[in-house]
Amino acid sequence: MGAVSARLDIGFLPKGFDLEPELLDQISARSGNQRCLIGHDELLLIVHEVPQPGVPEREPLVFWRTLRGGWFGHDSTKGLGGLSRLLDRYQAQIDEYEAVIDEPDGAAEVFKVARHAAPLARSTRNLLGALDQAYGHDDDNRELMALRDRARELERAAELLFHDAKLVLEFQQAENAEDQQEAAERLNTIAFRLNLMAGFFLPLVGIGALLGMNVDIPEFVQSWFWGIFCGGLGLGMAVLLMVGWKTGGGK
Repeated sequence: MGAVSARLDIGFLPKGFDLEPELLDQISARSGNQRCLIGHDELLLIVHEVPQPGVPEREPLVFWRTLRGGWFGHDSTKGLGGLSRLLDRYQAQIDEYEAVIDEPDGAAEVFKVARHAAPLARSTRNLLGALDQAYGHDDDNRELMALRDRARELERAAELLFHDAKLVLEFQQAENAEDQQEAAERLNTIAFRLNLMAGFFLPLVGIGALLGMNVDIPEFVQSWFWGIFCGGLGLGMAVLLMVGWKTGGGK
């Protein structure tokens, strides 16, 4: 009676799974992490569906090896075909993200991949651990061994995807920093040249402002217009030479 009531409280188990009490005692109403539970004569493999972006909850998929040694999937079908299809979905998700990393449209898209690649890598790693546990107690099952080996390849691919996404983000940040540095250097060069032009015309502007005030200017000063003009330009050239010597030539 206790086993029956416990079975009714476990909502994630398929209806056709009539587990032995040794397995029922190891599970609760929540599926928990990916793992393989060992009973007296049976195995229960709990794995997770491919994680979805922005969804913290995980959808459990359950596979049961009965006393007679046969496996049943979460949809109550015989065999491990459901587990193989799950690995297909993991592979499709990784391939989709790898295509984005190879030709990214922008940092936002790469960041989205990097953010999802972390739980994807963690999920494939835990999936491999669960399959290792299952194969350790069903080591005569060649199909399970092949699925375990394939999960190991997916784990490596997911880890590489996560590291590649981080590298692409770091490269884009470095590239943006270089572009900003080049732009700042160009602005500094333009500002320096404008300051040189201002310095060149500063004496002439000062003399023009002094002599252009509304005061009576002596006649002899008026006759020296070109001399004063050339003198202002000469002072401007002296300022340019002095500034150029201070900034580079006089080191």
